[in-house]
Amino acid sequence: MRNSTTSLPRTGEGIVIDIGTGDGRFVSAAARENPNKFFIGVDANTKPLEKPSMKATRRPAKGGLPNAMFVQAAVEDLPEEFNGIADEIHIHFPWGSLLRAVATGDDAVLRSLRRIAAPGCLLEIIIGLDPELDRAQMEKLGVPDLTPTILHSFLIPKYIAAGFELRQCRSLDKAEWTKIQTSWARKLRPGATRNVTFIAFLAS
Repeated sequence: MRNSTTSLPRTGEGIVIDIGTGDGRFVSAAARENPNKFFIGVDANTKPLEKPSMKATRRPAKGGLPNAMFVQAAVEDLPEEFNGIADEIHIHFPWGSLLRAVATGDDAVLRSLRRIAAPGCLLEIIIGLDPELDRAQMEKLGVPDLTPTILHSFLIPKYIAAGFELRQCRSLDKAEWTKIQTSWARKLRPGATRNVTFIAFLAS
């Protein structure tokens, strides 16, 4: 797993950071489709990063990705080398402590995200929760149902206070979210009560 950030390209060159990347499916697929952008997958857990990182370092003829790297780091303690470099930040289907942080607007995490964001950086968050199937986990984490009232009166104002401007907030239907290139999107059970929320901000 590559954990050095000394050879990062400069901001403005299309640097995309995927927080909570897991097995790196989104980074690997997006890096192949967008060779002119540089993708960084970040996860606090080292184990799932090992395989995609090893694949990325292969020669391009063998499926390597010279425009992708994977870094082990916690979202609240991202490397200083990330400061102000991200043109896009993606957080897709977070779970555990990352879900709690983004769904409750944890101040330390929002400061960390804003710290790595270049001016005009896109912050895209996709949260998939089922208030019936996921009730026990939501209660354990202290995550509320992301109703329109909670989103617009509580959560979104926290992101705005942290230096992000709201661009879009809506629900994704099954046809949209099941196409997203993440392992979590493939594992989640679609159901009548599952709500997948898409929120997009720009760094001010």
